[in-house]
This record gives sequence, C-alpha cells and structure tokens, in this order.
Amino acid sequence: VSIAEKYAMTRRRLIPADRKSEILTAAINVASRPGGWSTLTRDAVAREAQCTDGLVSRYFGTMLAFRRTIMRHAIKVDNLPIIAQGLAAGDKCAIKAAPDIKARALNTLAG
Repeated sequence: VSIAEKYAMTRRRLIPADRKSEILTAAINVASRPGGWSTLTRDAVAREAQCTDGLVSRYFGTMLAFRRTIMRHAIKVDNLPIIAQGLAAGDKCAIKAAPDIKARALNTLAG
C-alpha cells in the first residue's frame, strides 16, 4: 500500500465506537472467506475496513487479542463458518463454545 493510498484510507473520520465496530465487521468479512481464519492479518482487515493496520492495532491490541474478539463475536452471533474454521485451527475460544454451537459449526464443514 502506497503512502497516498494510506492517506486516502485515513481521511474518513468516524466516532471511535463506530470505527471499532466497522473494523470488527471487516474482520468478520475477512475471516468468513474460505481459509480466512488461518490467513487473517491486520493488513487484510485494514484493507477491508479502509483504514491503516495501526488503527486496527490501536483498537484491538495484539493479534491474539484481536482473534479472541473476533471469535467471541462469531460465537455471540452464531457465525458458524468462522467458528468451524476456529475449531479446525484449534482456537481456544472456539473450543470453549457450547457443544451445540460447535456441532452446528462442524456441520457447515460437511455441507
């Protein structure tokens, strides 16, 4: 990403809570793609959210903390494809999900 592209991405100002929500939505979009959980990066989320990777870090901290937030959100809203990818990757939050949610998530892999 060039400096001009980064500048263009940072020009749109939002209320911090709205921006954080927008970044989380972008992360869910990236993680929902086939293989998205295993290849999830700040840069990919930043491109999707049209912001800088530094802003992703500012709102969510480390990648481990960011992944936990994403998985907890996926479990909360029953995003079964992300939960299934997390289970396949051995994600601790996904493994701790309720048994019925894990079963439904794994069924999405078979279907």
